[in-house]
Amino acid sequence: MGLKLKLIVAASENLGIGKNGELPWRLKKEMAYFSRMTKTTKDPTKKNIVIMGRKTWESIPEQFRPLPGRINFILSRSNLDLQQYQDTFGFKSFETALDALSWGSFESVWVIGGYSVYKEALSSPYFDKLYLTKLHTSFECDTFLPTLPENLKEIREPEVPEELQEEDGLQYSYHVYEKA
Repeated sequence: MGLKLKLIVAASENLGIGKNGELPWRLKKEMAYFSRMTKTTKDPTKKNIVIMGRKTWESIPEQFRPLPGRINFILSRSNLDLQQYQDTFGFKSFETALDALSWGSFESVWVIGGYSVYKEALSSPYFDKLYLTKLHTSFECDTFLPTLPENLKEIREPEVPEELQEEDGLQYSYHVYEKA
């Protein structure tokens, strides 16, 4: 199937990615980067797919659900009522979501969280790249990034800024890792 999963996540120095079902920080420029990366396609007739768990879906403010300009795949063991949303589909497992990729035309598949979805994606044979925003400070978190595979090598991509970012007194940097 030639499928390649891209994971995108922002993590604090202590690898925290969430607290009480939300991001522990508010960074508009970083969120714009996330949106641009997960939305942009080379082929204007196609969209990207974002795969997320139910808690990640519920953490998105209602006025921003589903994530616009993308096909939203939500993983949940319980039934979700998603009928009112366009381009939004529910799946019972990561595997059934991947199986469904054969029915549509899309460009890229982005995994956007949370912990258990990242964990499954990182161990998937389809895992290709990790787009990691490293926040240069620690935050109190209750959800953390899973252990990363040892066979990752950092690469550069032209659409990912190389310079140190700063917003609201918080410094962060963008990194891309590829499965070696």
